[in-house]
Amino acid sequence: MQKVIYYTKEICSLCEEAKALLIMFQQKYPFELEERDIYTNDAWLEKYQLLIPFVQINETTLNCEQLNMESLEHALAKHIDKV
Repeated sequence: MQKVIYYTKEICSLCEEAKALLIMFQQKYPFELEERDIYTNDAWLEKYQLLIPFVQINETTLNCEQLNMESLEHALAKHIDKV
């Protein structure tokens, strides 16, 4: 099963909205969601602190400025077959 990596942190309304979109799209595009809290890893914190929520699907990435319903579905459709 394809994996989607989702970088987040606690108390982040944008992150909560992004996670809701990801969960919604799991009904249409089956994938494993790996959630990574940037405060549990110094490298993630340094790399993603200004970009979260940040989603990675294979080589495709979406940061907080790029992440919306349309861009996320386009990225998922590119890498994951619909149910």
